[in-house]
Amino acid sequence: MEDMTLSKFEVASEKVKEVTLDTKLIYSDYFTNLTGNKVYLKPENMQFTGAYKVRGAYYKMSTLKDEELAKGIITASAGNHAQGVAYAAKCYGVKATIVMPTTTPLIKVNRTKSYGAEVVLYGDVYDEACKKAYELADEFGYTFIHPFNDFDVATGQGTIAMEIIKELPLVDIILVPVGGGGLATGVSTLAKMLNPKIKVYGVEPEGAACLKASFDAGKVTTLPSVNTIADGTAVKTPGDKLFPYLQNNLDGILTVKDEELVVTFLDMVENHKMVVENSGLLAVAASKQLKAEGKKVVAVMSGGNMDVITMSSVVQQGLILRDRIFTVSVLLPDKPGELSKVSDVIARESGNVIKLEHNQFVSINRSAAVELRITLEAFGTEHKEKIIATLEKEGYKPRLVRTNM
Repeated sequence: MEDMTLSKFEVASEKVKEVTLDTKLIYSDYFTNLTGNKVYLKPENMQFTGAYKVRGAYYKMSTLKDEELAKGIITASAGNHAQGVAYAAKCYGVKATIVMPTTTPLIKVNRTKSYGAEVVLYGDVYDEACKKAYELADEFGYTFIHPFNDFDVATGQGTIAMEIIKELPLVDIILVPVGGGGLATGVSTLAKMLNPKIKVYGVEPEGAACLKASFDAGKVTTLPSVNTIADGTAVKTPGDKLFPYLQNNLDGILTVKDEELVVTFLDMVENHKMVVENSGLLAVAASKQLKAEGKKVVAVMSGGNMDVITMSSVVQQGLILRDRIFTVSVLLPDKPGELSKVSDVIARESGNVIKLEHNQFVSINRSAAVELRITLEAFGTEHKEKIIATLEKEGYKPRLVRTNM
């Protein structure tokens, strides 16, 4: 394993300083109190391009020959590597073509274009876009920069570990998001070189856990499909070049459900006032799975490029999952004043009505019963249960139903 050496990491660490911001660790009182470990956040979402990917892209280009750069650069990416390559290509003054899945959030597409790159939208997931990028590279002679299955790219990403350990020498655990494995390879390899006692865990979305499947099988394994809101890590196959490094240096794989990413987004916005994309939240969400042992844990927040529509949807779903918004159905006589009575009951318990749906056709006998669906804001589960209990006490027989915002 001579492809990734300490000397290369040292060179890369100096090189990436030309294009990266100093993302100092943030100590999180909230996640520390929640998990029982001392949790620090590595805010790579605050990089100029909105993600760590510029590290690997820029360092990779520094290793290319002039004739390779002159051909033009091409890559495939779900968004953050695209911006990293586009920005690095702009710095080097070379042409960049980026193939992105058609499902890529608009903010990532537009920002990639803003750095001067040509964007080609193709396929539903990264793997399909990558195949197209290879075809274009063969057709036009472009130099392909792989988003993760490349030792130089992984070395550039691993510079994050150098910064973490310099700032927090006694770090016990580093949690790293995993898509194809470039970030996890770089961080885990360098961390073990500098201090073999540091535990490094890769974190994948449950619906795209290609590395876990590969670890379980003992060989690189391709998932038949992926299904996750963490679009930046929706990868079917981990890097085959990197797999031996991951096997040797990762201490395990943790997986996170999409629902947990949703509530973690809400946690970050409310407690740290930061926008972190779903893939970038994987490590933070996984910190809740560790045993409460007072360990120094660093969660790498890999990116913050989320479009406003997705953000709005995630906030709404987070409020629902946290019982901050819920919907109940009650039956009441179709008589004047009945709606006012129900409203008074809810008001006494400080519930805030945000939507009403009145269905007069739930029963043949309208005067006997009509359905009222009430969507409410609450302070959380305890408050929600108190409102429901009060409605029951008043004889309304409330029934929880799915909330549709």
